[in-house]
Amino acid sequence: MNTTHFKKLERMYLQANVNTMVFNSTSCNIKEGEAEIGLTISEKYFHALGAAHGSVYFKLLDDACFFAVQSLVEDVFVLTTSFNINLIRPVNQGLIKAVGKLKYASKEIFVAEANLYNSEGKEIGFGTGNFTRSKIVLSEEIGYK
Repeated sequence: MNTTHFKKLERMYLQANVNTMVFNSTSCNIKEGEAEIGLTISEKYFHALGAAHGSVYFKLLDDACFFAVQSLVEDVFVLTTSFNINLIRPVNQGLIKAVGKLKYASKEIFVAEANLYNSEGKEIGFGTGNFTRSKIVLSEEIGYK
């Protein structure tokens, strides 16, 4: 278990433009084959009916799966190749958390799944993603530091 790798990934996530400019209240905790991503819901994420837009669910679920996979790949960046999402119930307040876990790994292909929970611990969505290794080296230039 390489905790230095996990901390570099957490910093890379939290410092990414999308997380500092758009989703600025995120949290990230990475372990071997697992990742937890959190976001405090505010009105800026709402659709017309006053609840978080599905794109927020997708982002957190994809991120949790991505980092569960990336936790095991220390040389290159992984890429999402497909992702399926299921929305269970709306959310309009509180901290929501996506918990991702690696389900399958081969040399080039990875499958992960994540569940999204509201602040009361009720499941509000889930997703499964496929990932592959890229040719992009993990480096300081992409925030891996």
